Amino acid sequence: MKGTIHKCVEKLVIDQFGIEKWWEILESVGLDEDHIFMTNDDVDENLTMDLLKNSCDKLNLSMEQLMDAFGEYWVHKYAPKVYPSYYEGVNSSKEFLLKLDKLHEEITQTVENARPPRFIYEEPDGKTLVMNYSSKRGLMALFVSLAKGLRSYYKDDMEIDTDHEAQKVTFRFAS
Repeated sequence: MKGTIHKCVEKLVIDQFGIEKWWEILESVGLDEDHIFMTNDDVDENLTMDLLKNSCDKLNLSMEQLMDAFGEYWVHKYAPKVYPSYYEGVNSSKEFLLKLDKLHEEITQTVENARPPRFIYEEPDGKTLVMNYSSKRGLMALFVSLAKGLRSYYKDDMEIDTDHEAQKVTFRFAS
């Protein structure tokens, strides 16, 4: 997994819980407190999962709470600074979600070893967007947390329904 995810977790933990908590988390996964994740680093998947699980333990959060905090932080604070072009010309959650697969396609072409999830879209009507999630990592909960972050960022009236078996997320928009 790319280090940008870890860098965001680091910034989230430091901003909301303090540097000492971040150091505890790093130590708990066998890293020195001065370890630095770089955005384009290739980070071992097992280390990633250990980092997330140990973050939950050290912060006294469930995985869902951590994912939701991550989604909010990524969408509201981290990505606008690191990836401002992603937000250009986008005025709603739906517009951003419809742009997401193209962004991920571009990432796989420009960032070495990038393997972001891919999406297939269905729009059964003007108020419903179905996104079929495709990733070997199975981190659909992370995607859903980012969608929740988009919902609050754009202040959209949007319902999010997940079907984990089908790897499908359905968004229903009020307008």
